[in-house]
Amino acid sequence: MTLPLIAPMLATPGTLPPASQDARWAYETKQDGQRVVVYLAGDGSVVLRARSGEVITGAYPELHALGEALGTTPAVLDGEVLALDARGRADFQLLQSRMGLAHAPARAARKAVEQPVHLVLFDLLHLAGRSLLPLSYERRRAELEGLGLQGPFWSTPAALVGHGAEALAATREHGLEGLVRKRLDSVYEPGVRSRAWIKIRNMHGVDVIVGGWLPGKGRLTGLPGAVLVGQRDASGVLRYVGGVGTGWSAQERAHLASLLAELATPACPFTPDPRVAGARWVLPRLVGEVRYSTRTRAGMLRQPSWLRLRQDLTPEESAADLPDAAS
Repeated sequence: MTLPLIAPMLATPGTLPPASQDARWAYETKQDGQRVVVYLAGDGSVVLRARSGEVITGAYPELHALGEALGTTPAVLDGEVLALDARGRADFQLLQSRMGLAHAPARAARKAVEQPVHLVLFDLLHLAGRSLLPLSYERRRAELEGLGLQGPFWSTPAALVGHGAEALAATREHGLEGLVRKRLDSVYEPGVRSRAWIKIRNMHGVDVIVGGWLPGKGRLTGLPGAVLVGQRDASGVLRYVGGVGTGWSAQERAHLASLLAELATPACPFTPDPRVAGARWVLPRLVGEVRYSTRTRAGMLRQPSWLRLRQDLTPEESAADLPDAAS
């Protein structure tokens, strides 16, 4: 049968609900992977579409067997493709070696052996000719779990109803990205960034040393659009850990611009030179505090945001030595 094309529903950033409303929500682990809508036509085939709508089935040959999991029953499912590290945690950097191989079958097949992916299924949108979009999340999840979709490269993890604070603490303890909370009575809204789904990230704080900046554009012309920051490794070498472009008020950005102008230098303070196009270098004398979600395997900060200038600290006093890349 012809299955309807369905754009994935999106979550809005937020926090935990008030304790009095906790029981109205289900909690799922937030995964750091590639969002996919899965189309099972009931003829043994499977089609994976990315959030953009692009067909990416060819990138993940180990998932092709999923087409036979429901026999002749057609279905459309929502999920996330993950690459797991040695500790079983989703690692987006590992996944990047698999993404983009949809039209390179030989390379995709080799990568499937070297670094197999795992598909986490968390919603059911269409089943046996019925649209489940108008049903509540609670009813859709019950039907999804009833399908028993557990396989060598795919699974349907259970969602937790209530107990959000405990669930978030558990994700933090295990180094996971966070939670997505989903209102039990919510319908599926294709392509909508909805308040019925709230993503909650575990954010970490760290002190960094400013070593450069990138000029802003448009309304930020003449001001820093982002600062380039680093941390010292165990030997005292300043290593680049990323660019930070959000978190300032207009007044704070203007103040930062004046400080950076006084510290201008032609020499890059980072080792090795990150070779960032358009970078303006400064003497590494400013310490700032940023928050971020996770680190890449190379130690780069993901989703960094500026918190404050640490004028109470000198670069020598900063305790932000570069941790192991996997932390």
